[in-house]
Amino acid sequence: MILHELIDFELLRVIWWLLLGVLLIGFALTDGFDLGVGTLLPFVARTDGERRVVINTVGPVWEGNQVWFILGGGAIFAAWPPLYAVSFSGFYMAMFLILAALILRPVGFKYRSKRDSFAWRNGWDWALFVGGAVPALLFGVAVGNVLLGVPFRLTDNLFSLYEGSFFQLLHPFALLAGAVSLAMLIAHGAAWLTVKADAPVVVDRARRFGVTAGLVAMGGYALAGLWLAFGIDGFALVGPIDTDGPSNPLLSEVSRGGSWLAAYSERPWIAIAPIMGFVGIGLAVRGLARGGEVSALLWSKLGITGVISSVGLTMFPFILPSSIDPRSSLTVWDASSSHLTLFVMLVSTAIFMPLIMIYTAWVYKVLWGKVGEDELSSNKNAY
Repeated sequence: MILHELIDFELLRVIWWLLLGVLLIGFALTDGFDLGVGTLLPFVARTDGERRVVINTVGPVWEGNQVWFILGGGAIFAAWPPLYAVSFSGFYMAMFLILAALILRPVGFKYRSKRDSFAWRNGWDWALFVGGAVPALLFGVAVGNVLLGVPFRLTDNLFSLYEGSFFQLLHPFALLAGAVSLAMLIAHGAAWLTVKADAPVVVDRARRFGVTAGLVAMGGYALAGLWLAFGIDGFALVGPIDTDGPSNPLLSEVSRGGSWLAAYSERPWIAIAPIMGFVGIGLAVRGLARGGEVSALLWSKLGITGVISSVGLTMFPFILPSSIDPRSSLTVWDASSSHLTLFVMLVSTAIFMPLIMIYTAWVYKVLWGKVGEDELSSNKNAY
C-alpha cells in the first residue's frame, strides 16, 4: 500500500476543510483584536501618551498574529487551488485594498513616533485606523458575497472567468456581513484593551465602545440570519455525490433554490455554532459592561469562533458557489488538490503546527502584563 492511501481521499478533504476553518478562526482570534484596537485607536485615546499605550498593547504581537493570515492564504493555495484562483482573481480589488490597508500598519507603527509633531502622529494614528477598519470590514463583505454566490464560471478546461466588478461586491447583504465583522472585531479589540491597557480612562472608553459594538454585532448577526433564511437562495448538490472523485466541479450537478438554513434540518447538531456566536458575544458584552477583563476576552473569542463556524457549517460542502453558473460551484468534494498533495501537507502540518502553537503561547506568556505610560517612558524600544 502506498503511504498516502492510509487516509481516504474523502477524509483528507474534510480534514483540510476543517484546517482551513481553524486557520481562519485563528486569524480572527489573534489578529482580529489587532484590527479592533487599530479601529478604536483615535476614539478611546485622546492624548499622545494614551495613544502610545493603545498601540503598544498590540505592538509586540501583531506581526506574529499575521502568521495565521499567511498560513490561511497558503492553505488555500496548496489545498484548494481552484478556490485560490477564483477568489484571488475575482476579489482582486478587494484583496488589493485589504493588503494596502494592512501595509499601513507596520509603517504606522514604525514611523508614528519618529517626529514629535501632533499633526504627524495624528496622521499616522488615522492610518492605523484605516489599517484596522478596512480589512475588518472587507473580510466580512467577502464572506457575505460567498453566501450570495460569486459571479464566475468555469470553461470546459476549468479556466475560471469572473464576470463581476468590485462595486457588485457591495451588495446590501454583503455590507451587512461586513458591518457584523467590523463590529465583532471592535468588541474583540475593546476586550483586549481591558486586559492589556494600564490606563483607566482608555479602558473605560474601550468598554463603552465595546458594549455598543457587541450589541451591533449581535443584532446584525441575527438580521443576517433572517435575511439568509428568507431572502437569499441557497445551493445544493443534486444526484449521487462522488466524495473521493476527481477535482472537477463540472462533473457535479448543483441546483440553486430553497434556503441555506435547510442544512440545520439535515444536520441539527450544527446549531451549536450560531448558539456559540450569540452566547459568546452576549457574555462578552456583559463582561465589558460589568468590568470583566480576561473573561470578556475569552467570551469574545468564543463568539467569533461560533460566528465563523456557522458560515462554514451552513454552507458545507460548498466553499465557493457560483451565482451565474451553479454547475461551476466549488465544493469540498471537487475543488481540492490531489490525494498525495493533501497527505504530504497534512504530515507537514502535523509537524509544524504544534511548533507554531507552542511558540505563540510562549511569546504571549513572556509578553503578558499591562502596558502603562510610565513603562513606555522608560522603554526606548516601545512604539
